[in-house]
Amino acid sequence: MSQSEQWTVKRLLEWTTDHFKKHGSDSPRLDAEILLAQALKCKRIDLYLRFNHEPTEADRTRFRETVKRRAAGEPVAYLVGHKEFYSLSFEVTRDTLIPRPETEHLVVESLDLLAKMGHRDDLCVCDVGTGSGAIAVAIAKNAPKCRVTAVDLSPEALDVAKRNAETHGVTGRVTFLISDLLAEFPETPLFDLVVSNPPYVSESEFANLPAGVRDHEPKLALVSGEDGTSVIRNLAVQTVSRLREGGHFLVELSPMIAGQVAELLRQQGWHDVRILRDMANQERIAVARK
Repeated sequence: MSQSEQWTVKRLLEWTTDHFKKHGSDSPRLDAEILLAQALKCKRIDLYLRFNHEPTEADRTRFRETVKRRAAGEPVAYLVGHKEFYSLSFEVTRDTLIPRPETEHLVVESLDLLAKMGHRDDLCVCDVGTGSGAIAVAIAKNAPKCRVTAVDLSPEALDVAKRNAETHGVTGRVTFLISDLLAEFPETPLFDLVVSNPPYVSESEFANLPAGVRDHEPKLALVSGEDGTSVIRNLAVQTVSRLREGGHFLVELSPMIAGQVAELLRQQGWHDVRILRDMANQERIAVARK
């Protein structure tokens, strides 16, 4: 960015979009808008009402710094500190995965199953590996009679999840617990649903992930052994004794392991095993009934 040019909002967006295209961004214009709105402390829509406005040098300096970091591969969500998920804004940090649109299918299916269970006041859900709390909070927000337990091995991630629960007014219905999967729970039926977006990337796949994911998001939340199924396998075993009769286990997975996961669930004695596809028609969610 030349200092002598007139850097209006419109010009900044145009230049930055082109810059991000050259650096391989999948959404260059969106990235530019989010970062500029953050630098100007305004909403994205406001940028279009201020196309001819020339930001101050201090604003442009803040913007240049985030543009440089984004061009180097740092995810936009970490740069601005939040990400939208299920029409809610969630704080994210480097201690949490960035919520993905495909994970919203886990919330949709969970809410559908809860609705089919009727209007009980004692419905309980456990979100295993909650990270930012996106799944747990979205379920609690949209199923007001439901109680949710959010579990993670990372105390730092749970701190983020607690803040997100407070932001969205569901603190009173979400319990947070540090646990390695369900190890800290007694082996008695506690939950109607156990849901999880667990690690499901194999060690060999990890090296080929996009740099923005591989170099910035927590590896502990991504990698699951040699074939990507070890965490799901262990969680499925642990879930059986903690799930009420007729309850459901829902887990996000990679399309590459969907067949393996479906087979291991059937071998473990789960019923009505289904694989659901996401908006890109990729096999994404496994659902099974106790």
